[in-house]
Amino acid sequence: QVQLVESGGGLVQAGGSLRLSCAASGRTFSSYVMGWFRQAPGKEREFVAAIISSWSGGITYYADSVKGRFTISRDNAKNTVYLQMNSLKPEDTAVYYCAAGRSSTKRGSSNQNEYGYWGQGTQVTVSS
Repeated sequence: QVQLVESGGGLVQAGGSLRLSCAASGRTFSSYVMGWFRQAPGKEREFVAAIISSWSGGITYYADSVKGRFTISRDNAKNTVYLQMNSLKPEDTAVYYCAAGRSSTKRGSSNQNEYGYWGQGTQVTVSS
């Protein structure tokens, strides 16, 4: 069992930055693929970024819409995954969720159905 708790959301102006954190319980955190997803009002939840387990060299994947602006990282000693978000845009406004899964492929790690554990979400609002 893995429990995930996100934090760090809030209100920021366009062009600003936020860093989301996701703290995980459990002793096997380092073996999980960790992903960030988001859901905007009236839209389906979408993939944002994923980071593969540490022994893969910390391979990362990003949605095209955030590539170059967002950075996912993990600290296995702290059982925490981060999402650094820079150059935020109003269209980044959404509830952001972290998730833990096992699929280490690019296709699998971007598929929310491959994740078995989810946090409760944290709201990010970007004003124009």
